[in-house]
Amino acid sequence: LVGHLAVFNTWGWVNSFGTFEAYYTELLDIPPSDVSWIGSLNIFLLFFVGTWTGRLVDAGYFRAVFFTGTVLLAVGIFTVPLCTTYWQFLLAQGVCLGVAHGCLFCPILAVLSTYFLRRRGIAIGIAACGTVSGGLVFPSMVRQLLPSAGLPWTLRAIGFVQVATMVVANLLARPRIKPRGTGPMVEWSAFKELGYIFYAAGAFFNYWGVYFSFFYVANFSRDALNPPLSYPDSLNLLLFLNGVGVVGRLVPNYVADRVGAINVFIPTSIIASILVFCFIVVTSPAGLSAWVVFYGIAAAGIHSLFFAALSFLTADLRKLGVRMGMVFTIVSFAALTGPPIAGAIIRSPAGYTGAKAFAGSSLAVGSGFLVATKVAMMRKSGQGWTGRV
Repeated sequence: LVGHLAVFNTWGWVNSFGTFEAYYTELLDIPPSDVSWIGSLNIFLLFFVGTWTGRLVDAGYFRAVFFTGTVLLAVGIFTVPLCTTYWQFLLAQGVCLGVAHGCLFCPILAVLSTYFLRRRGIAIGIAACGTVSGGLVFPSMVRQLLPSAGLPWTLRAIGFVQVATMVVANLLARPRIKPRGTGPMVEWSAFKELGYIFYAAGAFFNYWGVYFSFFYVANFSRDALNPPLSYPDSLNLLLFLNGVGVVGRLVPNYVADRVGAINVFIPTSIIASILVFCFIVVTSPAGLSAWVVFYGIAAAGIHSLFFAALSFLTADLRKLGVRMGMVFTIVSFAALTGPPIAGAIIRSPAGYTGAKAFAGSSLAVGSGFLVATKVAMMRKSGQGWTGRV
C-alpha cells in the first residue's frame, strides 16, 4: 500500500504531464519542446537524486528522507498555482517536485524490494500500478475542474489529494533490513560487472524513447490526425494510455517471477520499439485509439520490469538502495533529454515522423543492450540461453 501511494504521487503525476502540456503552451505562448523541459526536469531529478537517497536509505535514514520528500511535495504542488512565467513553472514543477519525487520513489522501491524475494516482481508490479491510479485520477481531475475552476484551484485540489495520501504513506512506512552504516556513496565495484553495465545502458536507451508518447500523443491527436481531436478527447487518450498500464505492470511481472525479469524485459522492449515504428503510419482517430491501447501495455511493462529486474541484479540487499540509485542517476539523463529532443525534431522538417523514428530507434538499441545483459549474466552463472535471469 505504501509503495502504491508513493508511486501514485510520483510516477502517476509524471505520466499525467501531457495533460498540462497543451495548456502551458497556450498560457505561456511557447513551443511544446520548451514546455517538455518542465516534465523532463521532473523525471530527471526523480532519478538523479536516487544515488544519494538510495545510500541514505542503506544507512538507515529512510524515514527522514521519505518525510523530506513529502514536505517538498507539498511545497511544490502548492507553489505551482502561484506561477505565472515559464521559469517559475520550471522551478516549482520541474525542480521542487522533481527533488521531492526523488526522495520518495527510490527509497520506497529499495525498502519494498527487501520485503519480497520469491514474489518480488509481482510485489513491485502492484506498487507500480500506482502509476495507473495517478495517471487516471490526475488527468480526470484536470479534465473536470480546469474549465470551471481554472488552473490554480485544479492544482490545489490535486495537492490536497497528494498530501493526504502521503500522510497515510508516512504513517505506514517501515524499513525491514538493518542499516549499513558505513560504505561509499557510490558502489564503484558494480561497474566491474558486465551485466550491471549493459543493464544501465539498456535502461538509458529505453527511457530515452519510452516517454515520447506520454508527452506528445495528446498534441499529436490535435495537430496531425485527420480529423483532429478536441482538447477533452485528446485527454481521454492519456487516460487510455495510463489505464491499460495495469495489464502491463501486473502480467509481465507475474511472469517474471517464474522465468526471470530480464527474460521478460527483452521481448517487452522489442515489442514497444516495433509499436513506436508502427505509430508512424497512424493517421486516424480510430487507429490512434487502438495503438494507444497496445503501446500503453508495452510501455507500462518497460516501466515496471525496469525496477523489478534492477532489484535482482543485487545479491546483497544492504546495498540495494545505492545500486538502484546509481542506475537511476544514469537513466535520469535519458529522461531529461529524450522528450525535448523529440520536441525539437517535431519542430524540424522531420516532424512527428522523425520523432517517432528517434523514439523507436532508442527502444531498439535498448533492447540490444538488454540482450547483452542476459548473455553476460548467463556466462557469469554458467546457465544456458533458457536460464532464469
